[in-house]
Amino acid sequence: MAKKTKGRGRARDEESEPSDEKDDRRARRRAERKAARGSKGAGENSVAEWTKSIVIAVALFFVLRTFLVQTFVITSGSMEETLLVGDMLVVNRASIGSRIPGTPLRIPGYSSVNVGDVLVFDPPHEETLKLIKRLVGMPGDRLEMRNRVLYRNGAIVDEPYAVHTDTGDEMHPWMSWQRDYLAPDVSATTYAPTRDNWGPIIVPEGHYFMLGDNREKSFDSRYWGLLEGWRFEGRAVFTYYSYNKDSFRPFPAIREVRWNRIGRAID
Repeated sequence: MAKKTKGRGRARDEESEPSDEKDDRRARRRAERKAARGSKGAGENSVAEWTKSIVIAVALFFVLRTFLVQTFVITSGSMEETLLVGDMLVVNRASIGSRIPGTPLRIPGYSSVNVGDVLVFDPPHEETLKLIKRLVGMPGDRLEMRNRVLYRNGAIVDEPYAVHTDTGDEMHPWMSWQRDYLAPDVSATTYAPTRDNWGPIIVPEGHYFMLGDNREKSFDSRYWGLLEGWRFEGRAVFTYYSYNKDSFRPFPAIREVRWNRIGRAID
């Protein structure tokens, strides 16, 4: 009985309330509900926009990294003084073409590799490794080295970038691969190549010969053999950052910056 009386009391109060005020209150409630729904929708739209932006950024990075440019960090002294340990390079993949991941296909580049190019590649002796060396022998070239002097097609190669040390000559069992590519006038039975004296060999079609500029400290084509053309990753263009990685000072990447090497072209 009490509930019934209380309900009638509320009804009488609402009936006594002016109609304009009732309409305003209902409008405010509708606006609040609409705003709440709009806020929830805006939050969902914001998440969707962020997700879309991240996906696009990742896709662009993948395309740039796979087909246009990549970075490379020098971790050994095989290319000194051209490249130093701690140099960080930009490598142009588009210039000589790039492989499509997971396929044997290759996108053509706008230029071809040439003698003297400093190139990043996948070496044949280690699939998980990437190396950077200088191209010194093209398909069809006759190459040999006599007392550390490189000859191409019978002429001495001018190599202002080559660095030599006092390290003595050495033989290595891996160099036996050269016997299969010797020039016709060389006897394979008596052939005994060393690091500083080898050849002449003939570079076959589709293959290239790579050497490090720091000749006595470079593990290159003299040892592991000729390089197939499809293994090239790109041409080194310039150094975008460099620091003395061998420094014993704390935080060498900040305190041992080689400012004179930043932006330096590689040739």
